[in-house]
Amino acid sequence: MIAKHQATLDAAVQALHGRTFFAAFPENPSPEIYGADADAQGREKFAAMRGQHFAELQQGEPQGWAGQEESPYEQQSLDIKYPFYEPETLIRNAQGGFDEWRKLKPALRAALLTEALDGMKSRFFEIAYATMHTTGQAFMMSFQASGPHAADRALEAIAAGYEEQTRFPEDTRWEKPMGKYNLALNKTWRAVPKGLALVIGCSTFPTWNTVPGMFASLVTGNPTIIKPHPKAVLPIAIVVAEVQKVLKEHGLNPCICQLAVDADDRLITKDLAEDPAIKLIDYTGGSQFGEYVESLKGKTVFTEKTGVNSIILDSCDDLDKVAQNLAFSVSLYSGQMCTAPQNFFIPEAGVKVGDTMVPYEEVVQKISAAVTGLATNPKAGSHVLGAIQNPATHERVKQLAFDGGRSILAHGTVDNPTFKNARTCTPSIFEVDARRVEQYSQELFGPIMLVIKTKDTQESVHLAAQLAREHGAISCGAYTTDPAMKEQIMDEMSLAGTPVSFNLTGGIYVNQNAGFSDFHVTGGNPAGNASFTNPEFVIKRFTWVGFREPA
Repeated sequence: MIAKHQATLDAAVQALHGRTFFAAFPENPSPEIYGADADAQGREKFAAMRGQHFAELQQGEPQGWAGQEESPYEQQSLDIKYPFYEPETLIRNAQGGFDEWRKLKPALRAALLTEALDGMKSRFFEIAYATMHTTGQAFMMSFQASGPHAADRALEAIAAGYEEQTRFPEDTRWEKPMGKYNLALNKTWRAVPKGLALVIGCSTFPTWNTVPGMFASLVTGNPTIIKPHPKAVLPIAIVVAEVQKVLKEHGLNPCICQLAVDADDRLITKDLAEDPAIKLIDYTGGSQFGEYVESLKGKTVFTEKTGVNSIILDSCDDLDKVAQNLAFSVSLYSGQMCTAPQNFFIPEAGVKVGDTMVPYEEVVQKISAAVTGLATNPKAGSHVLGAIQNPATHERVKQLAFDGGRSILAHGTVDNPTFKNARTCTPSIFEVDARRVEQYSQELFGPIMLVIKTKDTQESVHLAAQLAREHGAISCGAYTTDPAMKEQIMDEMSLAGTPVSFNLTGGIYVNQNAGFSDFHVTGGNPAGNASFTNPEFVIKRFTWVGFREPA
């Protein structure tokens, strides 16, 4: 098993160091890559799961069955039931697999987990349709984000954990010269896992946001319980099933990796999180619950919470291309991404385009027209915006209003010819006063754009950095042709722990982060305390313990 996957692991470790493009799993859902029937078979397998019990898990007799998922495209229940286990049962099962899992060599754990990713790859299309009908993502994003991109992020965590656990020798002979003789000791070291791990998933990216912590904990020897959002279980349930399949095939306890779901009338996340046996917690979701998780004593916690992402407009070469890029960024998955931009800072004098100053109002109207053009394009709208996952997000957009603000573009609906009952909403644009910081200092999740007129770019940068420092930010986009201004933005936003994408006008958007190259979240502001995948993301999951004796 180690030999089978060693080349993949070596290439992944090398990619972590080089930060150049690397993808072990092709992102194009092409028949030439995945097979002529892969799409149809994946769709059929997903359809066959509806109205059924998910019976693939191998973690013992359930204590009940539960399921709450609804398709945002149909606004109908998927009626899939998952096995329910009491928290104490899940904890006991995980403890039963701890000793055998922790005693495996890191290389073998990494190989077994990489084998599970191969099983996941064979189900990318099935996972894609499961993601579509739980999150509302359009098909292409569902395939890429929950399939190959998630698998690459998982492999990234495996590779980082493998490298950190093999960084030092397992044993050495230590000699200290003492003149006429040497003191000699035999020294050995073990990478000792912290204990049981819990991963708390979110409703919008149930695999992409879950697998980094899941595989980072597993590769470092910690049995892991996956607690998905009750509205988005199926995509990650398939991944857990594939991990369990590999564990069982190799004579290991499948409960080393378990799925935990809420009962229809009982939420179990807090019970699990507060259990003294849980030593590691990964969390993605809202800040309020994230701060609760961070407050728990005796836990090592990795969080990604809400943030307020900004766009800083100063100068550019082609405003039309900028407007198109920004329109796509705010429309992609209807703004339901933690990296989606919300606050657009535009100087009152306008934006310099080449040698011409384009007035503020014209800049705003160009962006508004680009958003409208994309949302109403019958070939692009539904494929980009998808559907709204949560009815509360839909209501937020419909009811949003600002005292003293101005509506620039009202929300609308997206025509989806395949799903006539889809819950959809086009982006809305509001202008708010720069002095009313309270109106734009919180995340307004969904397709909402806020335009803030500033005195100049200096104020734009100051406000964006201030918001990131005080309220968190996961992404920032900036447009400037001035090298001095670019350096200032880099300096101020880096101190605010926020990565910046400069002058994007083509097929790359501020929303996107590439595995093996881009660190997702920095851990340097209130939007989250961790970053995957940097070394700290894995080394905090185990400790080095040394032993020595006379040689």
